[in-house]
Amino acid sequence: MFKNTKGSSSTKWSEDNIPSQTGKRILITGANSGIGLAAAKELAGKGAHVILACRNEAKALQAMSRIRKSHPKASLQFLSLDLGSLDSVREMAREFLEQYDKLDVLINNAGVMWLPQGTTADGFETQIGINHFGHFALTGLLLPALLKQPGSRVVTVSSIAHRAGNLNFEDLFFERRPYGKHKAYGQSKLANLVFARELERRLNRAGAQTISVAVHPGVSNTSLGQSRSETPASKVVSGLAQILTPLIGQSALKGALPTLFAATEADVQGGDYIGPDGFYEAYGYPAPAYSTRRSNNPEIGRKLWEVSEQLTGVIYPFENQQAVA
Repeated sequence: MFKNTKGSSSTKWSEDNIPSQTGKRILITGANSGIGLAAAKELAGKGAHVILACRNEAKALQAMSRIRKSHPKASLQFLSLDLGSLDSVREMAREFLEQYDKLDVLINNAGVMWLPQGTTADGFETQIGINHFGHFALTGLLLPALLKQPGSRVVTVSSIAHRAGNLNFEDLFFERRPYGKHKAYGQSKLANLVFARELERRLNRAGAQTISVAVHPGVSNTSLGQSRSETPASKVVSGLAQILTPLIGQSALKGALPTLFAATEADVQGGDYIGPDGFYEAYGYPAPAYSTRRSNNPEIGRKLWEVSEQLTGVIYPFENQQAVA
């Protein structure tokens, strides 16, 4: 675990501490807005070649223009990616591997939050489909490029909401139990953290020089939770969130600090979980984050991995061979 200490003013890590990223190739999903955009801007400013993997090309190009206003020489690239479609995930991975053989950092950042009940193109419940299964498939398909780069990292963005999450393997997609958008979101964010930890176990067993790290942004003033509510109870929770977030939430850049720390800091180790150091980890500077017993349970990790392989058709290539998809 890295040596940052909660509450210690002498260890407040910020964007100013990011070392040079010159020569590094970093791919960020959902980098056109929020903490993804903030991370892309800082990493590009430090010399990295940043690939913005986004669903909306127009928004991605606007984001690239905003980055270049601050960093005119930024090395940026757009790749089309819809995490709600495994076909799109496979196509993006194919395009990347046709251009590059190595990847330094993959940041699994994109996500949806508190959506009404729906399904992805592949029939998965939307929130876990995009937040977890899309990223599971993408990471597996890009793993050959990560394994070829010693010191490479996979950074997966989870959430405080994982604490309320429960992976119901008998009904992951709410086909039999009543749907709740907050319950579905918590499940998807627990899946993110369980995945990150299980990936690290498997990388470690394989003797890989790639590590897996998880982060959460605390409470940030982004557009992530601005979706329509479908029940009176959901409207109350969402309404309170809309009122309180501007009061206690931090900027997108502050929310991106755990991601930036995980992607660049030398002290980071595989299996770390990093979040803000303030009250309830809602705001602050990067520090070790609290995680539930469920998120650390190897048996839950094994089960989620098996289900994810079955549903996505992606088998991870821990021996440097191409992923099967």
